[in-house]
Amino acid sequence: MTWEIEIDPQLCMASGSCAAIAPDLFALDGAHARPLRDRIEEDERALDAADVCPAMAITVRAAGEVLGPRP
Repeated sequence: MTWEIEIDPQLCMASGSCAAIAPDLFALDGAHARPLRDRIEEDERALDAADVCPAMAITVRAAGEVLGPRP
């Protein structure tokens, strides 16, 4: 199954936590972070990044269902 990663640029504060957890999935791009790919194979680190994002700017979905951030 593939997952979709999205970062809301209105919420992102470029803390770098996502890029620190998964540098092959996220990058800092000026004042915001961005996913390196919109779709990825299942990767727990994407969920971890969504969980630790201080701005709650990262959303991970599978088949339209929100997987992360986790409650």
